Amino acid sequence: MRKFFGTDGIRGRANTPPMTADLALKVGMAAGLAFKNGGHKHRVVIGKDTRLSGYMLENAMVAGFTSVGMDVFLLGPMPTPSVAMLTRSLRADLGVMISASHNPFHDNGIKFFGPDGFKLSDAIEAEIEAMLESDLTPRLAAAMDLGRAKRIESAQQRYIEFAKRTMPREMSLEGLRVVVDCANGAAYKVAPEALWELGADVISLGVAPDGLNINKDCGSTAPEALSRKVLEVRADIGIALDGDADRVIVVDENGQVIDGDQLMAVVAQSWQAANKLSQPGIVATVMSNLGLERYLGDLGLSLSRTKVGDRYVVEHMRAHGFNVGGEQSGHIVLSDFATTGDGLIAALQVIACVKDQGRPVSEVCRRFEPVPQLLKNVRFSGGSPLEIGVVKEAILDGEQRLGTSGRLVIRASGTEPLIRVMAEGDDEALVHAVVNDIAEIVRKSAA
Repeated sequence: MRKFFGTDGIRGRANTPPMTADLALKVGMAAGLAFKNGGHKHRVVIGKDTRLSGYMLENAMVAGFTSVGMDVFLLGPMPTPSVAMLTRSLRADLGVMISASHNPFHDNGIKFFGPDGFKLSDAIEAEIEAMLESDLTPRLAAAMDLGRAKRIESAQQRYIEFAKRTMPREMSLEGLRVVVDCANGAAYKVAPEALWELGADVISLGVAPDGLNINKDCGSTAPEALSRKVLEVRADIGIALDGDADRVIVVDENGQVIDGDQLMAVVAQSWQAANKLSQPGIVATVMSNLGLERYLGDLGLSLSRTKVGDRYVVEHMRAHGFNVGGEQSGHIVLSDFATTGDGLIAALQVIACVKDQGRPVSEVCRRFEPVPQLLKNVRFSGGSPLEIGVVKEAILDGEQRLGTSGRLVIRASGTEPLIRVMAEGDDEALVHAVVNDIAEIVRKSAA
């Protein structure tokens, strides 16, 4: 069991242990030491989203990294995937994103990318975590070897150009009206600008961050405002990013939400037709809908499932040679272009399919009928209720009731004190009954 790292770095309520300036300082020191190898000057890239606490954590991490002799390149508010890209582009030893992704403003987090732009392995995170509870004072740099920090003023334009180059060379978005909701988060400048430079008529939402409104009634976790705006301005497509822009949800011209499973289906079929799939299938998590699996099967494509978390999707993709993967929540990983989920690039690939086919989004992006699925979150404190006998019995009973016509997935969230209870199957009433029964038993056991 790890004390600090979860499924996506370190995350918690800002200015409350563990997400304090003191920990951020020590994380900078430990991560810097873990990635120093040799006497040459080492570099780290730091990006953040728009949370108020980002100032505190950013400055603390700068102090930590420079104290062990690493130079720091500061990007300011930028999407998570841009940090991964710029870590490679700037030949840095390490990339850091300060963000709690889709969580409310009062949370924050720290996630890392290695010099190759990929998230760190469990083993490296464990090495950093071990150092957090040790005395690092003897390993601090000498006064003359301290690191320096500077801002990279060209960071936004670098990423915009990178995103634009993922589109087919001759394709223009002229004549396409796009509403983009940036969740008052990290992509509030770069996403509208990239779409405009590609020729789209852009209407922007969620582009006035104040440190407190990130993900508040906006973005991929709350697409209702986007749906209304798409209908109001008669847009062709709506794009909703989350706070750090590593996930995307699409809204069609009728205001209907299209999730990550449907978007993966669009890209998979399009890339299969263009002979761009590196393997005859894609990678998703245990939460992806059974309807996606059946749709891909009809195309002769496989669906490989992993644990929840885009890092596990990426690990499986790298190990087995897949170039398309993602999550139902909207993390879409296209490894031809990026090393992590990139909401803007995924949206551009979907738009390219829409432009290429010349049909409305509602037709292009609805590839299968989802199997009835229900997810309930149960909050808990203390030890995990999943270890309690009566909960284990309820889960086993639920699996037996669903039989071979459905699936049951019970897991603890890696970022919040929640037990997630999900079931799906052809019998909607049975799915709801199973989820409600298990959730109620978990709730009582967690009380």
